[in-house]
Amino acid sequence: MISLKQIKYALAVERHHHFRKAAEECSISQSALSSALAEMESQLGFMVFERDNKKVLVTARGRQLLDKARQVNLQLDEIMQLRRVSDQPLSGPLSIGLIPTVAPYLLPSVLPGLADDYPRLRLRIEEAQSAELLDKVRRGDLDCAVIALPYDCSGLLSFEFWPEDFYWVGPATSAAPRKTIRASKAVDSGLLLLAEGHCLKDHALNACALQASGPYTVSETSLATLVALVASGMGATLVPALALPLLVDNNPQLTRAKLNEPGPHRTLAFVVRPNYTAVSDIELLVKRFKAWLRSR
Repeated sequence: MISLKQIKYALAVERHHHFRKAAEECSISQSALSSALAEMESQLGFMVFERDNKKVLVTARGRQLLDKARQVNLQLDEIMQLRRVSDQPLSGPLSIGLIPTVAPYLLPSVLPGLADDYPRLRLRIEEAQSAELLDKVRRGDLDCAVIALPYDCSGLLSFEFWPEDFYWVGPATSAAPRKTIRASKAVDSGLLLLAEGHCLKDHALNACALQASGPYTVSETSLATLVALVASGMGATLVPALALPLLVDNNPQLTRAKLNEPGPHRTLAFVVRPNYTAVSDIELLVKRFKAWLRSR
């Protein structure tokens, strides 16, 4: 009979396409993982993985098996979460994904409070772009994710907790307005935006009512790097309010002005699966995040 451990090992190999990395995730030796999966394949009577010295591929029948195994693993996790529901709130393991334009600016505000108020909570934090995070939430690889709306969250529940606006950020030598700037003026300043895949780019374009092919430079980098480029005089960019204290406010090379367009320009939210058994924990996090952010 196939064991739950074998299922977890197989799903880890599928995620990494690498036996050594899968073994490290599962905290076992590579030889033990390989032996367990070889035994599983022997019981099944077909190969789940094609192996050679360079890569690991999933076979067609293996794909069918892993699709079903993923559901079994997800249901097992939900069974294990039932204990958490009856236990103290926010106790035990919780995996949260965050997008790169939120994680470094949100976590310093909320993690100290979480550690003080919920010492039994064991967080696992992962950073990735929205599409990848939502895929992992749907598969059960993450309990929840924090993303910026609007974004297509089909099949998931969303809990909004922080609306915010964008600020135009330019070099201190520029003739920026004292308080606000219209989108047309922001574009004229030579906007630097993140590349495709970053929802911040889409939100910035929507806030300014711009087309994706407009007269601005797109960069495959981070928001922090964009701001550094602005400080060196290479253009301007749009920064969400949450990131201003860390990236802008203490830098004398930069100036900022609120984007004078209807807002909020984006809204941060938790997303979870509809059948996630610890939704009450997420609702509690939403309340606490709101309180901590308001008190900054």
